[in-house]
Amino acid sequence: MSIVPAPQPDGPLFAEVDMGGDASAPTVRATVVQASTIFYDTPATLDKAERLLAEAAGYGSQLVVFPEAFIGGYPRGSNFGVTIGNRTAKGKEDFRKYHASAIDVPGPEIERLAAMAGKYKVYLVMGVIERDGYTLYCTVVFFDSQGRFLGKHRKIMPTALERIIWGFGDGSTIPVFETPIGKIGAAICWENKMPLLRTAMYAKGSII
Repeated sequence: MSIVPAPQPDGPLFAEVDMGGDASAPTVRATVVQASTIFYDTPATLDKAERLLAEAAGYGSQLVVFPEAFIGGYPRGSNFGVTIGNRTAKGKEDFRKYHASAIDVPGPEIERLAAMAGKYKVYLVMGVIERDGYTLYCTVVFFDSQGRFLGKHRKIMPTALERIIWGFGDGSTIPVFETPIGKIGAAICWENKMPLLRTAMYAKGSII
């Protein structure tokens, strides 16, 4: 089964959302990017990320958040040729390419993302596929507006068939970062349904 591309909008959409709360509190302008990966081409995906980051910064964004697995890709619709007790040759080759598209954390792609955050003076939260030896993780990486890599969060429990391609995270990577624009952390997809993970993050002051 091939990877199914997501529908693409005609152009960028920047919506203003009033979150309510204390009118005297400082305003933080954030951009949530909705865009697709360029599959099996990590350098091109990084180029795309920089274009989108530059556009968001041009609108005055201080915090820019990219989707789950933006770098490396979310393989929606692919099964990598897996059935119980068997894997096809094509599925193995697809996984080889997927593994090759993942990134090391830290590594050269992290250095480039850090440079982007510093260049555009934004806090950057980026979904990546992290490669650690032969194991892949669905990971979020964080950068400050000075171009420093702050840390990472690995998805604790991949959802359903994600478990055939991604390893499990653990409690050692559930960071919440204190920044001038507020506390920054991340929960990935169904992690938002995990009470203990949310409790851990609430205890660190993050509202996820």
